[in-house]
Amino acid sequence: MNWIKNFVRPRFPSVFREHDDTPDNLWEACKKCGEMIFHRDLEVLQKVCPGCDHHMRIGAPERFEALFDKGAFEMIAVPDVPHDPLKFKDQKKYAERLKDARSKTGDKDAVQVAKGTIGGQTSIIAVQDFHFMGGSLGMAAGEAVVTAGQAALENNAPLIMVAAAGGARMQEGILSLMQMPRTTVIVQQLREQGLPYIVLLTDPTTGGVTASYGMLGDVHIAEPGALIGFAGPRVIQDTIKEKLPEGFQRAEYLLEHGMVDMVVHRHKMAETLANLLDLLMGGKAPQAAE
Repeated sequence: MNWIKNFVRPRFPSVFREHDDTPDNLWEACKKCGEMIFHRDLEVLQKVCPGCDHHMRIGAPERFEALFDKGAFEMIAVPDVPHDPLKFKDQKKYAERLKDARSKTGDKDAVQVAKGTIGGQTSIIAVQDFHFMGGSLGMAAGEAVVTAGQAALENNAPLIMVAAAGGARMQEGILSLMQMPRTTVIVQQLREQGLPYIVLLTDPTTGGVTASYGMLGDVHIAEPGALIGFAGPRVIQDTIKEKLPEGFQRAEYLLEHGMVDMVVHRHKMAETLANLLDLLMGGKAPQAAE
């Protein structure tokens, strides 16, 4: 691919199609309004549609780069767990599903952990990536959340949890459900040490995550338009046989009904977190012990 294909915005996407080396992802359509957005513009905008302000889903590296000061951070290794403890198989072996997800995302599992500074304050961020098997909560994801909490305790630092999940990972059965109390315990340990635990709820955050660490924060922040709840709106509507209110379970609806503390635009998230940490840490920015 040459410079003109990568940087110059063609009037029509088909201009360069006669060449076999043309990538297919130079343009991306907003799923809400349908606007076509040039890929480099989308990167600068942190995947927020310039037309309708729709917040698209982004992965862990983009989150870390956007939230940490100057995009600088160091990854924190997460201990390995048994990959397929139940030897589960439905239409496809669980081991094969894991292999496909790892190949697609380049990550070992759904939650990644990193350390850096936010507003000068040493902080730990854990990001749950919906692109990895729907961000489902399994043993590896639970271990990553616990590891993030332990890193926060060791560094006397706040923990920011960026949640996005479709629920527990059914292929791990009860072992996935056990991650709910495990993560709840580490959040309680943070609280006992007086360290802030801030949850950033992104689209979507549902199931066992909202039933555990997703709703245990000192402060709950949501991105605009994020779907947040336990069961999905279609399941609820089919169960109660009633039409749900407009915008039910969306971030703005939850803010109006006191379920989240604030709805913050992605472009203002780093600044908001820096202000919150300055307030919650008493205006101090202690550095981790050597």
